[in-house]
Parts: sequence; C-alpha cells; structure tokens
Amino acid sequence: MNPAPLNGNNTTLNPSLPEVYPSVLFFSLWLHEHQGQDRTFLSGKIIGGQEAVPHSHPYMAFLQIKTQTTTEQCGGFLVREDFVLTAAHCWGRTITVILGAHDIDEQETTQQVIPIRRAIPHPNFKRKPFNDIMLLQLENKAKLTAEVSLLKLPSRNSQVAPGMVCTLAGWGLIGQNISTTKLHEVQLEIQSDEECLSRFKSIYDSTTQICVGNPKEKKNCFWGDSGSPLVCENVAQGIVSFGEDEGTPPSVYTRISSFLRWIRKTMKS
Repeated sequence: MNPAPLNGNNTTLNPSLPEVYPSVLFFSLWLHEHQGQDRTFLSGKIIGGQEAVPHSHPYMAFLQIKTQTTTEQCGGFLVREDFVLTAAHCWGRTITVILGAHDIDEQETTQQVIPIRRAIPHPNFKRKPFNDIMLLQLENKAKLTAEVSLLKLPSRNSQVAPGMVCTLAGWGLIGQNISTTKLHEVQLEIQSDEECLSRFKSIYDSTTQICVGNPKEKKNCFWGDSGSPLVCENVAQGIVSFGEDEGTPPSVYTRISSFLRWIRKTMKS
C-alpha cells in the first residue's frame, strides 16, 4: 500500500534520535544474529482477517513514518485527546497521525490529521526488542466524535489468560503482495508464555510481553501493524511488537499493564 499522507500536515521530530528505531532491516539483522534465523519487527499486515465495519475501531490511528531514507507505516491508538500510544520502533524523523480513518487513501470527512509535538519512546528501549512502547503527544487535542474516541488502558493487575480471544485492527497487506487501504480486523488467541519462549528464546520476557496467535491457525499480524493495539474485552492489553518475518504465529506484543506508571507519568509531564 502507498501510505502517502492525505495532506501536508507533517512535523519534524527530535532529529537527534537515531534513525534505527523504525528500521525493519535493523531488527531483522539483530534478531538474525541472536536467534540464528531471520525474525523481524513488524511494520503490519492482517493475515486471515476481514475488512472492518467502517469506524468500528474509532480509537485507531494511522501513522506514516519518514526516516532519512524510507517511508514506513505503523498503527497506534488514542489514549487521551492529546496522546497516541504505539510501539517505540515506530519512531521516525517525521510522523503524520491520522485519526478517524477507514480508507486511508480517501479524504474522508471523519479524518483528523494532527501534527506531533513530541515523540517519547520508553527510555529503556535500546537495541534489544524490549520496552517497545512510545507515546506521541499531539500538537492539538483530537476532537472526540463517533469516529474518533479513546481506548481504555488496563489496570495494573490486569491479566490476559491463554485461550482468551482478542481483536487486532490495522492497515496493510491482506495476502502475499495484496495491499489494501481499508482497515481490517482479526480475532487472535492468547498463547502460553511457553509457546513464545520456545520460539523466541531470550528475546521474550513474560513480565513485559504477551504471546499472541494460535500456531495452528493462519491468522496473525504482519507488515504494517506495528504499534496497533490488542483489544481484549474493550481494553487495550498489548501493542504489536515483533514476530516471524513470514508472518507465522505466534507474535510478540508489548504488555501494556507493565508500563502504566511510565505512561501516566509521561502524560503528566
């Protein structure tokens, strides 16, 4: 898909930060070196899902990320009128946030394009795939409408259990070299931590990550869904982080409940 912005409301973000954050190639090489095979961060595709009912996920944000050399896309979600939550590896020199969209190629009257004041990756997000979470402070508050609304964060002791079925929405490929500009959704099953520990070894931490996607089903996130929320019973429990480069489930999500203190402190500052 062509993630070109619907208008020119881009804004430059903290050019002192390294350009490696959103780089799929960077994490592919790192994971290949440490795991012996080519695993990469997801930058999104919904596998085995279907087109969502327009505006049935009004919390969703489409992010276009520009680095010095590439243009990538991520998902995110509105947690306060002036903050979007996403994955830290979605950082870029320039980010455009679009709220209220269904078809990202159409200039829908429901869309709100808002410049970014600050991109705030978790301070402990470094070269390893942990702490993969970032807040984007909007330059102006979003106007809450039927098509643009907030997504509830979990409580600190919130748990997701293996077998629970949750929802993921995102824009991106829907098959091999098949693109779409419309929001898609898929139902995904929470897996045991052992499932991801056996597959991802030392780069899976059950205290800060969630294992998602039944390996027996052809349903998963993939290229273009990074930063999108895993929604369980109307609560955001996870953020798409990384998985197998061919899209084989399960994949790894950042566990939001482990970062609530940082989220609240950052939004107050």
